[in-house]
Amino acid sequence: MSNFNLVDKVSNITKEEFKEKYLSTNTPVIFKDLAKNWKATHEWTFDFFRKNYGDWEIPMYDDSYHDPGNGYMKPVATKKFRDYLDVIETKPTNLRFHNFQIMKKAPELATYYETPTIMDGFLKFALMFFGGEGSALNLHYDIDCSHVFLTHFQTEKKVFLYHPDQSPFLYKLPFTNHSHVDVLNADYNKYPAFKYASGLKAVLKHGETLFIPKLWWHYVYYSKGGFSLALRANDSIKTKAKGLSNLVRLFTVDNGMNLIAGEKWKNYKEEKAEENANKALERMKSA
Repeated sequence: MSNFNLVDKVSNITKEEFKEKYLSTNTPVIFKDLAKNWKATHEWTFDFFRKNYGDWEIPMYDDSYHDPGNGYMKPVATKKFRDYLDVIETKPTNLRFHNFQIMKKAPELATYYETPTIMDGFLKFALMFFGGEGSALNLHYDIDCSHVFLTHFQTEKKVFLYHPDQSPFLYKLPFTNHSHVDVLNADYNKYPAFKYASGLKAVLKHGETLFIPKLWWHYVYYSKGGFSLALRANDSIKTKAKGLSNLVRLFTVDNGMNLIAGEKWKNYKEEKAEENANKALERMKSA
């Protein structure tokens, strides 16, 4: 695995300081205190969700998320929320519960966090992510091009990040926002260009918030079972338009071709990703 520089951690930073040092430079940072006054920081525990929402039937995702065919990007099973929480609190599992618009199902949970004032343009939209020890969300960037503020609870989560200019070395799959490179166990025989990718590492503790700038690649690893809340902000009409275009491309071209061609489509995307990475290697060596 490559060496990573650690993402800065800051406290008591002003809106102006954040804009100058991190937002305007598109640089990740961890806020130690952005969520310090949230009810969620003080009250959201495994027991809280078990007690109040344990009867929910929730979708489960695993490492087959990107396998071609009818199961492409779809859940593999459903499970009672309390049963799932029992698992991720006590033992490793690759099952994840993610991209869940939990506030639609339980609007009262929106009273447990506050919209940050650290920048303008926050969306009235929140997602929650739950994962067991050892599970990971594959290398990707957020397709809607928003800035993401990811707050973690209870345990520890690691996020490995790559600037958008590293895309040529990451084996980006065409028509998607994903890569099949396993950041923590990279196969350099299969992905030789990845050796030259330069990244950052963020270690999130309870109540800390990671700022992931728009279009930054990230690989999310649950070093311990836990859960996070993601809030999004977008201060540019141009990136909103790009995000909409990306969504259309994903849900029409990629999903459509997966249904039509399945394994052949997957192989095509991987071949194009390899071709583009090899070109990037050639350019780097000839520079």
